[in-house]
Amino acid sequence: MDDASSASGRPAPYLLDVGRTFTAVVDGEQREFDVYSEDGFQVLSNLWLRAGWQQKFSYELTWLGIPIIQLPEDVALMHELLWKVRPDVVVECGVAHGGALVLYASVLELLGKGHVVGVDVEIRKYNRLAIESHALSHRITLIEGDSVAATTLQKVRSHIRPGDRVLVVLDSLHTREHVAAELETYAPLVSPSSYLVVFDGVMSVVADAPNAGADWETDNPLVAVDEFLEANDAFERDPIYGRLGVTYCPAGFLLRRED
Repeated sequence: MDDASSASGRPAPYLLDVGRTFTAVVDGEQREFDVYSEDGFQVLSNLWLRAGWQQKFSYELTWLGIPIIQLPEDVALMHELLWKVRPDVVVECGVAHGGALVLYASVLELLGKGHVVGVDVEIRKYNRLAIESHALSHRITLIEGDSVAATTLQKVRSHIRPGDRVLVVLDSLHTREHVAAELETYAPLVSPSSYLVVFDGVMSVVADAPNAGADWETDNPLVAVDEFLEANDAFERDPIYGRLGVTYCPAGFLLRRED
């Protein structure tokens, strides 16, 4: 087998050697970037993020057997965050297959404490069966209902005891209006020095993608977060969780300040 062939018999991929620099258009200006520079890393990360989103890269991953629909970088950062905060309760709006619930429950299991509450307007039969039959199901409670309905919030609150340390993740309907309503509904549950994490601000980054919605540039979670922070000084963005360059929740890790 020659160098141009892979083990499958197909032509092997190769890279064009462009040296240490490449050219990209940023903010309408053509610039040259060093591959090894911080700016070069940010530009390449942005390109990889957009290409990977279009290819539905996040749908390839599972966590302990359950599809998670998150990027590897976000999985790693959420594990890091949970280990740091050590919450007693994690509330996640948006269940899907349940992989994220299992991720959070697995970290809590290692901590030897804690519970995950998953909220969704519809929890499909086979997703529910997979979650409720999982080895970590004893740390997970599912609540079906509109995440911003008063009755749903009441059920969520029933799983939080006085003094519990609470962390909240928003990953359900990603419109500006709905995320804004979830922020107002669930922010009061977040404990001081804990976090409110808002996923899928990436919609603003991939608004030009072939499969993007027509209004994603202005109708996305990141806009809702910006408006929330302008009106609420109890929270601030924590840039440390954007350091990997590739994420589906850019500027979406919100730290609740100490009272």
